[in-house]
Amino acid sequence: MSQLVSAAAEGGLPTSLHAELRTLIASSRQRLAGAVNAELTRLYWAVGQRLATEVLGGERAQYGSQLLEQLGQQLSQEFGRGFEARNLRRMVKFAQAFPSAEIVSTLSTQLSWSHMAAIVALKNPQARQFYAQHAAQDRWSVRELTHQIERKAFERTELAALQAPPPVQVEPVEAPSLPALVFKDPYFLDFLGLRQGHDEADLEAAILRQLEAFILELGRGFAFVERQKRMVIDGEDFYLDLLFYHRRLRRLVAIELKLGRFKAAHKGQMELYLKWLDQHERQSGEEAPIGLILCAESSREQVELLQMHKDGITVAEYWTELPPKAELEQHLHQALLEARERLARRGVLLEGGEDE
Repeated sequence: MSQLVSAAAEGGLPTSLHAELRTLIASSRQRLAGAVNAELTRLYWAVGQRLATEVLGGERAQYGSQLLEQLGQQLSQEFGRGFEARNLRRMVKFAQAFPSAEIVSTLSTQLSWSHMAAIVALKNPQARQFYAQHAAQDRWSVRELTHQIERKAFERTELAALQAPPPVQVEPVEAPSLPALVFKDPYFLDFLGLRQGHDEADLEAAILRQLEAFILELGRGFAFVERQKRMVIDGEDFYLDLLFYHRRLRRLVAIELKLGRFKAAHKGQMELYLKWLDQHERQSGEEAPIGLILCAESSREQVELLQMHKDGITVAEYWTELPPKAELEQHLHQALLEARERLARRGVLLEGGEDE
């Protein structure tokens, strides 16, 4: 009180009071904006659900599109452009993509309508669930969500997860991440600006120069620990390229960089590193360390035959240049088809062995 009286007598207010009120007002506005957004998202879902049932279903389905146009004209005149026919169609897709009112209620407190509009535009139901989960869990902005969709985060995560059969299904929004869903394949390292003829040292140095971008590509939750981690085994020095820690998984993550094609010998090397880390670096309350081998070219059949997922090891390619969008989509689509076919063949063989 004496500080306030003194400051008033001097013709000014204390800095601490201004800062406190500023924080109070800003936080209140943020909560208000969040509440408004949540209510709007629930409203759009309710509108979409009613339209899907009353206009696009049953006897009216044949001329439902015309009814949507009429409703869009009427509602937009009363409530603004947000209720034009094209947005009403988006609301219908939203309700159809997320039919559970309980899930929508949870998502509405975590994601904006702009998030949901970007997610609903996706055709693959698993992709929609994946991006909704990660956008909420990792607090992606709309810009970051769009970036992840454009760079095919879902397809690359699925491709990496297929190394561990059976295919891992995307968990509900509330579920914690699993190791199999943390990695991607391939990783896009186009931001490193590497030239032809680079070696492993160049690759590692470029990653460290662009560490923030590299961590963004790895995904939320990774924290850098050390480069060239020294391990002394039988009096011999061994060096792990990069060591990270994943906060949500509570695990150390060892990363090895390989310029060429994956070789079976890389598995033994990573196993050695993981066992050393487990014995000497693992802290109380942490899970066992896991490993990521980044290669210029993967050997998918070798990786699957070696069943490296059982040892907590994932192999992924890294690309220093991105192909055109159509070529990228075709590559990932073909890679996923081939991975699923190999798993299906292996499943048939396993069933045959049990029958015998």
